Amino acid sequence: MSKKKQVLCLSLGLLLFGACQSAKTVSLPKVIPVVTRAQWGAMNPVLPMKTHVPQKITIHHTATKQNASRTVQEKLKSLQKFSMERSPLSDGRIKEPWADVPYHFYIAVDGTIGEGRQLQYVGDSNTPYDPTGHVLIVLEGNFQNEKVSEAQLQSLKSLTLAVAKRWKISGDNISGHKDNATTACPGEDLYQLLPQLREMVNRGSI
Repeated sequence: MSKKKQVLCLSLGLLLFGACQSAKTVSLPKVIPVVTRAQWGAMNPVLPMKTHVPQKITIHHTATKQNASRTVQEKLKSLQKFSMERSPLSDGRIKEPWADVPYHFYIAVDGTIGEGRQLQYVGDSNTPYDPTGHVLIVLEGNFQNEKVSEAQLQSLKSLTLAVAKRWKISGDNISGHKDNATTACPGEDLYQLLPQLREMVNRGSI
């Protein structure tokens, strides 16, 4: 980075959380095991991304059937490939390429947590809401007709509490995707667990 650009970043307070490409990596919560991008073999983002400060937690589902026969590494590689391509959606719309995986965390059916998009970057959505400030957590499954596994629930609780403590996020700032846009996501079985997550975060323990 040029000296002029460094000065600009510093003067705007953006060296850590701003729009400059040298944005510092935000560390993952250390109290829970996460399969990192390096461990699952993530490719580098293909487009520029905007940085942000996490202020909320928003829960999603993949809307695809749970599949215990594939590893989280395989699932995340597949999701990243889909994300980076111009792809058809289930409702017939065409999704333009995203820079990377849209979510910050992925929780597989066996409870394994994978790192998605790096936390310092704003996620993406197929729906018209601004996810700036939102930590996006997605669970594998279609919870309109499937159940959240016990392993997923325990991982969701641990991850949500760790992220909330790390960023001082209150339970009032935990929502489902459909609280922010017109969508069925995260599915009814997962959505009905959100009051439990809010209460857990507000008391500070599982």
